[in-house]
Order: sequence, then structure tokens, then C-alpha cells
Amino acid sequence: MSVVTHTRPLAKMAAPMVSRAVGVSSVRAFSGTPRAQNKVTVVGAAGGIGQPMSLLMKLSGKIDHLSLFDIVNTPGVAADIGHCNSKGKVMGYKGAEEMAASLDGSDVVVIPAGVPRKPGMTRDDLFNTNASIVKGIAEQCAKSCPKACFLIISNPVNSTVPIFAEVLKASGVYDPAKLMGVTTLDVARAKTFVAENQGMDVDKVEVDVIGGHAGTTIMPLLSQVKGANFTEEDIKALTHRIQFGGDEVVKAKDGAGSATLSMAHAGAYFAEKVLDGLNGVKGIKECTFVESPLTSAPFFASPCTLGTEGVSEIHGYGQLSPFEQTLVDENVPALVKMAQKGIDFVKNN
Repeated sequence: MSVVTHTRPLAKMAAPMVSRAVGVSSVRAFSGTPRAQNKVTVVGAAGGIGQPMSLLMKLSGKIDHLSLFDIVNTPGVAADIGHCNSKGKVMGYKGAEEMAASLDGSDVVVIPAGVPRKPGMTRDDLFNTNASIVKGIAEQCAKSCPKACFLIISNPVNSTVPIFAEVLKASGVYDPAKLMGVTTLDVARAKTFVAENQGMDVDKVEVDVIGGHAGTTIMPLLSQVKGANFTEEDIKALTHRIQFGGDEVVKAKDGAGSATLSMAHAGAYFAEKVLDGLNGVKGIKECTFVESPLTSAPFFASPCTLGTEGVSEIHGYGQLSPFEQTLVDENVPALVKMAQKGIDFVKNN
């Protein structure tokens, strides 16, 4: 794989157009010192994703200070989780007046805040409500913890990550290495469904999922799965199921919720990996939705190395099959539009 080293900030770069010869790895050089202590804040901690995710984070034993924020009920959630006999102090904050205190000094902020999907809704249908919520959170983060890593779960991620970026830019504190859309659930689904299809050990399945976090913008690279023997029908069926796995859960819950538990697991897992990187652990590579030069879309999910300052390296996605290349060609324009929708929202509100 060839390597391109960029000597200027990615935020100022013009992203190249999609190429069929995508074997590029984009490297950003960041330096920093490992943190001896850490603070992680969950914004939206009393919700369907926030509560189980906060519990998993507490049980991980990797967090020194777990700060839980929501509009209501957070002190109760914090008291409940705080009784678990694992490392870490838990504090609950509720209401707008306590948001700054919850965020102050955070190393990582995980944001599942917002309304969930209901049957018949797409992630994009959530835009009008969640865009305002994410913008408000970003404005407070820019003031209270501008150097934190921000992990965005609030949907639609393809638009909320650009919203967050624009707010941070307006405050002069944007660092593209520290803003990540959480697409880990797409990877988890891909691994699970591939293992089921192929009769493989799920712990040994590796699948990169690139693109975005909505419908067909979710693009699993099944042609690169080692040890798998897919038919053309397998690839099409698996790709569709991975892309619309969230709909499967929404329908199964019969209007009572969306994919809260699996998303909580994915969010906690990714937050732990980010923390490991911040603490100097080497060789951590996860797919995440970041500002990227790999395509003409300003933000794009691909494998990234996580380091002491967030994302230290953006990896190319290698040689694609004709089916996968068609997915990229068809969905990059959609990602451009979704990002622009978020940018325009900040501009007009």
C-alpha cells in the first residue's frame, strides 16, 4: 500500500475525487504524551443507548472519571451504575445548567443524545430534531472541553458529524483528528452476519466497513474477508442486511425502540479503543467516520489508526471488487449531500 504524507492540516485540504485505484493511506503526524488519568463524559446518558453504554464503560475498568449528563434522570443512573464494583468514579449531571460541569476536563465525550428511530423512519428523518440537539452540545463542548475527542452516535451521523465540525470551526477549536462518527455497529453486524453465513468463529472475522452510517452509504468490504467463500448472492444479501440491520431491530421491537443495546455495546467498545490510543497503546485500528481525503466526500468512514491525539492515520480501503466500487461511486455523492445538509444547518441556524 502506498503512503501519502500530508504536511498541512487535513481540514484545509481539498479531497480528491474517487479513483478506481484506491490503495492510498493518508497519514497525519500528531504527537502527544499518554494520559495517566482520564475523564469520559456521556451526553445523553439517561437514554436507551446512554444507560447500557454507561454501564459497559463502568464495567470496563478503564475509566477513572465517568461523567453522565442528560436533561433528566441522570443522578439516578449515576447512583445505580456507581454501585458496580469496578474501577472509576461516576458522577451524574442533569439540566442545561450542569452541562458545563459535566464536560469540564473531559478527554473523551461520547454523544448518543437525541431521539431514536421508529418504524418507517430513516436515520435522515431524525435530522430536524437531532441537528439542533447536536449543535447545542457542540457549542458547549467548544467552551468546556475543546481538546477532547468527540465520538458522535446521534443520527444521522452522516450529517451530525459535519454539524459538530462546523460549530468547532466557528469557535476556532476544530481538530479533525479528534472528531469521529461511531460506525462500529456496522462493523459488529458485518462480523456477526458473515460468521453466521460462513460458519466461522466470529472472533476471527475481520470486516472493514467504509462510507457512512445510513442505508446504502454503509459499504462492507466482503471481498477482503479472509477465509470466506461467498457466492454472488451471499454478497448481495449480506451487504443489504448489514446496510439495513438497524431496520431489522426497529421492526422486531414493534415500535418500542431502535438498536439501543447493540449500539451501546459498539459505542462502549469504540470509546475504550479511543482511550487505549490516548493512553499510548500501539496498533489500534478501527473503522470510523472522519474528515477524510479518500473521496470527494468531506467525511468518510474507513480504517483509522488511533493514537495519543485521536486519529493518527487514515488508511485507504484497498482494491475493491466491481460490486464494491459501484457502491462507492453511487454513494459518495449522497455523502457529499448529507454533509452539506449539516453544514448548511449550522450556517442558517
